[in-house]
Amino acid sequence: MGKRKSYRDTSTGAADQYIRSILDNKHESSIRSILVNIIKNDLTPRQNEIIMLYYFKGDSMAEIASKQGVSIQSVSAVISRARNRIFRLMKYYFH
Repeated sequence: MGKRKSYRDTSTGAADQYIRSILDNKHESSIRSILVNIIKNDLTPRQNEIIMLYYFKGDSMAEIASKQGVSIQSVSAVISRARNRIFRLMKYYFH
């Protein structure tokens, strides 16, 4: 299998935009508190670290990959799995 010629360095999907809007305080603070609590307590240590770098510090996937010594695809996969876990857990708070 050949190497991918290009790779988008940011997520632009609805889920990514929703998390960013919560963290930017566009929603009430209780939702933000729940999200931060989930990130701190319910993600794996690796997911936590990468999510903190990506959403809170604003690092790109390429920057995170370089810091972690892994590929951009690996960072993207961790972010995707963490995001799915976050949304699964948030359902319990709002249903």
